[in-house]
Amino acid sequence: MRGSSRAGDEEGYVDYVSARLPALHRAAFLLCGGDGHRADDVVQATITKVYQHWRRVARSDNVDAYVHRMLVHAVIDEKRQPWARVRLVAAHRDGAGGEPYAGVEDRGQLVGALRRLPPRQRAVLVMRFLLDRPIEEVAEALGCSVGTVKSQSSRGLDALRDMLSTIEER
Repeated sequence: MRGSSRAGDEEGYVDYVSARLPALHRAAFLLCGGDGHRADDVVQATITKVYQHWRRVARSDNVDAYVHRMLVHAVIDEKRQPWARVRLVAAHRDGAGGEPYAGVEDRGQLVGALRRLPPRQRAVLVMRFLLDRPIEEVAEALGCSVGTVKSQSSRGLDALRDMLSTIEER
């Protein structure tokens, strides 16, 4: 009896991760400021934790929200690690590697602008507008007030508009 429950848990986990992996990677890519390698690491850490705690995750009212919160925390935790400060890859990239949005014309400009935002503003914008999470959920995930999420959204969007309009003027 216990074995069949575990098999059902694993099947549910595999189904969930298989369906959501591309979206998790896109979110991580943007949260990591366009660093595809770092995004891969963060997604791997997140889905590992999701596996470890799948029964609790699966019982939550909103599994996507729970996993997105885990993803944001993985980005924050990864930045705290001493090895995260060491760059092991060259700054120049040849565009290979299957990064998300590879076919979108303005992807480089948007990702570059997101990269220049402070980490909290970037996290707020990605969660609010890419992941379409409610303000209250973003506040809870980031451990701040709803007002802070609103002000960070406003400041982040203003900064993005300024950066992107400067690029268009060139």
